[in-house]
Amino acid sequence: MRKPWIVGMLLTSALLLGACGDPSSGPEAAPPSPAVPGVSAATTHQRAPASPRVPAVGPRVLYLGDSLAMEAQNVLGQRLRQDLNATYTSAPYSGTTLCDYLEGTGARSLVPDSDKAAALVRARHPDYVVLQFWGNAWGYTWCMDGITYNASPQRYFSRYGADLRRLTEQIAAAGGARRPRIVWVLQGPDPITPDRVRRVNGMYERQAAASGDLVADAGRTVAPAGDRYTWTQYLPCTTYEHQHPDYCTQPDRDRTALHLDTDYLHFCLAPTTPTPKPCPVRSPGILRISREITGVIHGAAGR
Repeated sequence: MRKPWIVGMLLTSALLLGACGDPSSGPEAAPPSPAVPGVSAATTHQRAPASPRVPAVGPRVLYLGDSLAMEAQNVLGQRLRQDLNATYTSAPYSGTTLCDYLEGTGARSLVPDSDKAAALVRARHPDYVVLQFWGNAWGYTWCMDGITYNASPQRYFSRYGADLRRLTEQIAAAGGARRPRIVWVLQGPDPITPDRVRRVNGMYERQAAASGDLVADAGRTVAPAGDRYTWTQYLPCTTYEHQHPDYCTQPDRDRTALHLDTDYLHFCLAPTTPTPKPCPVRSPGILRISREITGVIHGAAGR
């Protein structure tokens, strides 16, 4: 990928990133209020009809995260219901990071108290809590106290590690005797600071190993084979995408689009909007990520 193209793309897409990416400077305005209609926790209790391949009683899954989770929440819910007969709750908030879901942050958070991770665990009693966070490296949310990757990588990683341990502890305590298993979603390549994403993913992996939780390497599904941390806009169509042509966007070239030309971070193939919402169009990257998460939960639930 040529550097001038990347720089030009950053200039046109900075306002579209939902404060999840890694430009050296973030938005000047304060983050939007958490009180945005349509983004509070939503639960679907309807179950898919049982079949020989679908469990009669599926897992209860809670999905939390930032703008990547916001855009993927409907597709993940559909996959979980269809493949696992799951009961599904989603409460993503764009622009957030781990500390936003910690209890005790008060007004210094983009997530209201009712949608904190521990509060939702107590209310919904999930078997699995899926956490998908890019890492919020530019201090967009108040709860990061102005700590950014660009200004001080070591302070950023130290704070991020402390927050992921606290969030694990709060989820475990809220679950009590029925502690849910956390599924840490590993992120895809970043063309601007690839090493940051690599290190954040490593932190997720170490935390999962230390606490007996799970990792879903969804980022691998949106990276070139054998080149895990190299960003690309297009990948060869998978067998599934060939069988479902709406997900192979350029069949004549045997490749499919993961990102819009103007947005290197998000996987929705429709432009972002001022009011965050689930992706309204079929998007191969979102489906790839959702299938990987569903597969990890399926494997764990089948043991």
